[in-house]
Amino acid sequence: MNHYATKKTVAESMLDMALLMANAAQLKAVLEQGPDFTYYYTVIILISASLFFQVLAGMLFFLMARKNLNDVANQRMLDLMNNVATGLVFLTVIINIFITAFGVQKTGLYPKP
Repeated sequence: MNHYATKKTVAESMLDMALLMANAAQLKAVLEQGPDFTYYYTVIILISASLFFQVLAGMLFFLMARKNLNDVANQRMLDLMNNVATGLVFLTVIINIFITAFGVQKTGLYPKP
């Protein structure tokens, strides 16, 4: 049981890292556009919030992976940490939906007119 939980936590952490890298790329693209972009500050705040929640969730995943699930004394805390991490991931997904909705129209690949 603990081996399965550890694998699951590591897989979730890797997905969190992929989303973290995508958000970093989006942040770079928005910063390259500058304040002239219509939703500049909105997208900056959303990406920053997403990055913050991802780092928190990643820390929780790391802490959960280090605990022994088979130890009864750890089970209540691990359940709480898992619920909080799941909530953070859900919140991150919702924020990223809004980031996509506001969009990043152009990147540094194209010269400014």
